[in-house]
Amino acid sequence: MNVPEELKYTKEHEWVKIDGEVATVGITDYAQSELGDIVFVELPQAGDLTKQFETCANIEAVKAVSDFYAPLSGEVTEVNTELENTPQLVNQEPYDKGWFIKITLGDKGEIDKLLSADEYKKLIS
Repeated sequence: MNVPEELKYTKEHEWVKIDGEVATVGITDYAQSELGDIVFVELPQAGDLTKQFETCANIEAVKAVSDFYAPLSGEVTEVNTELENTPQLVNQEPYDKGWFIKITLGDKGEIDKLLSADEYKKLIS
């Protein structure tokens, strides 16, 4: 299972890449493999506000429908519109082209509540 060391993670299987005041987020390789073929992703809109660990999107897979939880509070500044027409990017490249949203951070202290790569590996093992 691919768990990049430079990312942060949640117990609900979201990943976070912090770049200054902006966090790019998506679901982990583990999550996409457990869900199976993803057929639809319902994302929030730019300008929406997120609250840490609360639902902000939905993922529909062949096996199940799953909630996507915001790993951090803030404002959605960008959504991955490519997922509207090609949701399978989440299965193919969860850490690259399969990202979900970008959030301008509301409280950088929330980052400390996220898991390191090692902590996440223990969670899924």
